[in-house]
Amino acid sequence: MLILLLFAFVAGVVTVLSPCILPLLPVILSSSDGSGKQRPTGVIVGFIASFTFFTLFLSTIVQLSGIPSSALRSLSVVILALFGISLLIPKVQALIEQLFSRFANLMPSGQKRQGFWGGIVIGLSLGLLWTPCVGPILASVISLAITGTVTAQSFLITLSYAVGTAIPLFLIMLAGSTALQRVPWLVRNTSLIQKLFGVLMIMTAAAILFNVDRSFQTFILNTFPQYGAGLTKIEDNQQVQNALQTTTQQKKETDMKPTVLNTLALPKGPAAPDLVPGGEWFNSEPLTLADLKGKVVLVDFWTYSCINCQRTLPYLKTWWEKYHDKGLVIIGVHSPEFEFEKDPKNVAKALADFGITYPVVQDNDFATWKAYRNQYWPAKYLVDAEGFIRYSHFGEGQYDKTEETIQTLLEEAGMSAGSEPIDNPSYSTSARTPETYLGYARIENLVSREQIKQDALQTFTAPARIPDSQFAYVGDWMLTSEYAAPAPNAELLMQFDAKEVYLVARPKTTSGTIQVFLDGQASSLGDDVEDGVVAVDSDRLYKLIKLPSAGKHQLRLVFPEDSVELYAFTFG
Repeated sequence: MLILLLFAFVAGVVTVLSPCILPLLPVILSSSDGSGKQRPTGVIVGFIASFTFFTLFLSTIVQLSGIPSSALRSLSVVILALFGISLLIPKVQALIEQLFSRFANLMPSGQKRQGFWGGIVIGLSLGLLWTPCVGPILASVISLAITGTVTAQSFLITLSYAVGTAIPLFLIMLAGSTALQRVPWLVRNTSLIQKLFGVLMIMTAAAILFNVDRSFQTFILNTFPQYGAGLTKIEDNQQVQNALQTTTQQKKETDMKPTVLNTLALPKGPAAPDLVPGGEWFNSEPLTLADLKGKVVLVDFWTYSCINCQRTLPYLKTWWEKYHDKGLVIIGVHSPEFEFEKDPKNVAKALADFGITYPVVQDNDFATWKAYRNQYWPAKYLVDAEGFIRYSHFGEGQYDKTEETIQTLLEEAGMSAGSEPIDNPSYSTSARTPETYLGYARIENLVSREQIKQDALQTFTAPARIPDSQFAYVGDWMLTSEYAAPAPNAELLMQFDAKEVYLVARPKTTSGTIQVFLDGQASSLGDDVEDGVVAVDSDRLYKLIKLPSAGKHQLRLVFPEDSVELYAFTFG
């Protein structure tokens, strides 16, 4: 535990050198008001409290309250903008100081602590807005938080990381404040500098509101690929990894032996958790890893509407054909992202559509997912003939390496893999527009003048402009926590930067239609689009756009009738 606290603290300190800190710097510099340590101290206290709290509990807050995380982000942006305005307009500053003086008067130092309370509010906003460059330690804590498992250990680790990050930020603010007090030219021009800081803070708030901060960070990383590379490598050592395995050990809600994962000291790696019984099986009778001792087993976590998962299926099917009669067993663990993916009829249809013949088991309650402490779709775990996890890979790619490991484990088990050549095709799956969810629980990047009314029909007006990688509802829509349902003649507009566009959707009854327009023209470029129209006939992922190369375009979807539910866009 002490090892993780120490490395989390150090990881936080070195974060100041990473590209992820760039969006914070303008606000940090603007918080150097020349009044000494009061405001910088407040900013840091607020930042530590906010970052720690929201890292651990934001997912739970969104699920319980239904308030989308984007609404909390927007509130923080408004607070930053308000402080920027106060630096420009003395009357606004006087009103804010009057507000905080009520809190300050409760403190022994009275008026001297007004700057502290203002800093607290700024720090609280920053803690919610900031997205750090996540290394293995913080990633493990976040994955536990998403599944609702928050412990005293995860709290202390997050707190250590926040404190480590806060120290260099505090020194930056303190240096700025000292300079404003001691450098003659700065002292003479305090009013001008204060106004410049106000403009800087307002510009930063606007940049965050329109996701320019993220675009800028992406630009920096694309222009300087090595900038910040290696800063998280301090966490990549065996001591940290072993400590993480212990910290992220989850309580099992099954009758599995509690010591299943406590074998990390074994030279071959951890013993593979068995498949938790209870889910429906396809293409096979129920299997257990105990039954498969002597075989090499590939456990693949996936869900059928996930485009990243779909792109791994051809490789899995090829390996099944090449090696299943030589000792390889592939088991697809179907862990659903959306409610409709829990329906066994939908899963069976997807297996038929994709031509999957290897065994698949439903994991609707994420029991096996949790047993493996998995965090990703897709994820592959290779289990050797003795039942130990020897290799894992998350996401797409590394297909040659995975197949090489399959052959090695088959040879170890005395089952010749033959002279099968390894020749897996490779391709780029990068897209600048991120996955976009359309229900209010996880909605982001929505451009709208109207506040979202949860689970109620409302009218959206078209914005004058839609920034890159953002979208807008137009007309009458009903937003639920998981999906968006358009009324007749409603529209959806999106600016995307990608080669391919996919939409997870389902019909309300038996079928529905969507009209597709690309850059103002009817489009039939997607595999599921015919004469500019998508026929939504089942619960699945629909291929809307497939271009020769990636680029920036506008997508317009028109819904002639009240007949479909929309869940998420993905891009490639």
